[in-house]
Amino acid sequence: MTSKFRQSFKVVDKALLRWFPGHMGKGMKQMQQKLKSVDCIIEVHDARIPLSGRNPDFKYSISGLKPHILVLNKMDLADLNYKQKVEEKIMLEQKISKIIYTNCKNSLCPGVKKIMPTALSLIKGSNRYNRSENIDSRIMVIGVPNVGKSSLINSIRNTILGKKSAAPVGAVAGITRAVQNQIKVSHDPLVYVLDTPGVVSPTIKNVETGLKLALCATLQDHLVGEEIIADYLLYWFNKNNYFDYVSYLNCDEPTDDIRIVLAKAAIHRKSSIKYLNFDGSYIYRPDMQGMARNFLNAFRTGVFGKVLLDNDLL
Repeated sequence: MTSKFRQSFKVVDKALLRWFPGHMGKGMKQMQQKLKSVDCIIEVHDARIPLSGRNPDFKYSISGLKPHILVLNKMDLADLNYKQKVEEKIMLEQKISKIIYTNCKNSLCPGVKKIMPTALSLIKGSNRYNRSENIDSRIMVIGVPNVGKSSLINSIRNTILGKKSAAPVGAVAGITRAVQNQIKVSHDPLVYVLDTPGVVSPTIKNVETGLKLALCATLQDHLVGEEIIADYLLYWFNKNNYFDYVSYLNCDEPTDDIRIVLAKAAIHRKSSIKYLNFDGSYIYRPDMQGMARNFLNAFRTGVFGKVLLDNDLL
């Protein structure tokens, strides 16, 4: 079946995937300045892309000698059949103290409850250098945009203190724009957390990495283009023999042409855009962009089941 589909995705200009607004560079400098007052780093990433898109600058500029916990969030959307392989590869290749899977939208998530005891244990066993006299522990939460950093902080705070959200959250990349003031997440022991802006690498490693980031909404859709991201999703589904999209988009059979897919789906759902014709009359055309947005939202909310976009890297 896969032989009739594209074997590589080459339709996008790499420049579209470079998104490094001013607040990201400023945020990275602020994070580096705060390092001396931090005991542990928690890096949050999307469990659907555990190997792709993590900012390599964190490894060299931020984590250093500090205990480093990698939290793979949105586990409810990820195919966990690969969990052991993912963990083995990350632990073998990188200096990570611990990997924890979470779903921050679930208040009873065991992973969320595990984070604070793990962090405190790692801090206790580490050399705190200039902070050895301090009775409080400070943790910095880092990661690329829209992976759930602020949601994680709120979940931890709510679990331990029973208090409402302290960090702003949203479904669009780039909500947190600067390193936030410390947020208390525990009284006894006394623990503070720093929320930070999502920072992607100024140079995306390759087109597929950038498109995986875009597919998981860690890059803003309008920067890459919803139809381009939807086309990559179609390519990935076909390449991996995931054909649930056929019935969802009202296709006759699996296809490699995103224009046909979106047009058929829009016509079936009577989703059209009205244009003024040269003679004053109106013509209606299928709303391709609206259908691309619908396709992406369906993927991002788990309509097509659980996936691991990085299966090719294992």
